[in-house]
Amino acid sequence: MNGADLLVACLEAEGVEYVFGVPGEELEDVLFALRDSSIEFVPVRHEQGAAFMADVHGRLTGEAGVCLATLGPGATNLITGVADAHLDKSPLVAITGQGGRERLHKESHQALDVVHMFEPVVKWNTQLNDTEIINESVRKAFKLAEYEKPGATHLEIPEDVAAEPVDAEPLPRRDRVRRPDPDAESVERAAGLLADAERPIVLAGNGAVRTHASERLREFVERTRTPVIATYMGKGAVSDRAAQSLMTLDSGPNDEAAGAVAEADCVVAVGYDIAEHDPKRWNPDRTKTVIHLDHEPAEVYEHYNPDIEIVADISMGLRRLTEAVEGGRETWCTDIHEVILTDARRKPDPDEPFSVRRTLPILREMMADDDVLISDVGSHKMDIAKYFPVYEPNTCLISNGLASMGIAVPGGVAADLAVDSNVVVATGDGGFLMNAAELETATRLGLDFTVVLFNDDDYGLISENQERHTGESFGTKLTNPDFVAFAESFGVAARRPESWDELAEALSESIESDGPRLVEVALA
Repeated sequence: MNGADLLVACLEAEGVEYVFGVPGEELEDVLFALRDSSIEFVPVRHEQGAAFMADVHGRLTGEAGVCLATLGPGATNLITGVADAHLDKSPLVAITGQGGRERLHKESHQALDVVHMFEPVVKWNTQLNDTEIINESVRKAFKLAEYEKPGATHLEIPEDVAAEPVDAEPLPRRDRVRRPDPDAESVERAAGLLADAERPIVLAGNGAVRTHASERLREFVERTRTPVIATYMGKGAVSDRAAQSLMTLDSGPNDEAAGAVAEADCVVAVGYDIAEHDPKRWNPDRTKTVIHLDHEPAEVYEHYNPDIEIVADISMGLRRLTEAVEGGRETWCTDIHEVILTDARRKPDPDEPFSVRRTLPILREMMADDDVLISDVGSHKMDIAKYFPVYEPNTCLISNGLASMGIAVPGGVAADLAVDSNVVVATGDGGFLMNAAELETATRLGLDFTVVLFNDDDYGLISENQERHTGESFGTKLTNPDFVAFAESFGVAARRPESWDELAEALSESIESDGPRLVEVALA
């Protein structure tokens, strides 16, 4: 056994099924070790795509996704997807190759200090500079990546370490460390604050979905009839069919959800990550009573200074809080729920031009409750966040921490490998072309997912912001290829509907069909 064999054996011990990556010379021993293992190595077309695949795998499964790249440009290309996992709290382990140790003390071909480069965007990283530390380091990388709050870790293996003989075994995987039960006094105080509130509201964040706390949150909402508003990454924590759901912080034809938060006098923040939404937006005057329920203490922030913090396993914290509060209160904003859902479900008039907002009700109708929608970043993301109803947790994936464009197509690859339900990718023309080459990965693997491509020949979200601020836009206009022909050149069946009826037919056909499909929606 050499260092590479031990590294891969450790990955097997962690239950890794896929490693997404781009091969490199310094990874030769690692690649052949993967060939001889139970792990499937998935060669991709760009390291950023590999990292996004690992990122989405981690979000969907709760198990760390693994991405692999060589030294120098391979590592630098990887870093955006790793940073995305870091801010989106997605478990990911990145592995990079490196030149031999004999040349790392001096200027050398493609050699960069990758460990220090990754330091700001990972929970932990190290160089495997000795075969004797490989088993401990891999176990630590996975333990920290998956431990709440999860995130990215990184391991660098020099090529001479990978080739060096070693006599060691992987460390066995253990149950994850969990927080103790919540402090009884904190729960009692929180229950008292809720009892005194006239217009309480729950803010469901990424943590409510990530920690599988949805069932307990739904029990709390049903007992207390407290309205719930979600962050973009908290969508689905409570079903949007529930009378208490107000969808997300920006939902409604006239921002009714934001209005409800403005009226609320008590906010129960469940698994809320400040990286998603600045609390200054919903607590501008710092007058709201805030109850923080999360696995970690609250970030120190002028506009998010909770009155009480319940720091514990989120599900157990919700369970204890549900037991401590009195039920029977009437939901104070059911009328807002109806306004938001009615607007979200309104289908377009036949002569209405194509828009993201009116495409969404058609798409929602074509998708089952447990089908997965992955949104790229752009103007369409804002509409999906605000107007796409979600009924089950982890079925609408939006990057809202780093919020990096280009995640959707590689995310579709990872999602189709991870789940049995249908997968739909929603992207704009800008984000699509950043990682469109991963369509080849999808066809090579024989995957089945649908790309819905909203095309406005523009970096539309930036244009909208510029026009709102200045009345004009600059530097955002694009020219695009024939996307149908482009997709077909990869062996992907594609359509460009010209009416709403044709769009509905195309979506229905694509979602239920085998093989990757693309539906282009040409926006007015």
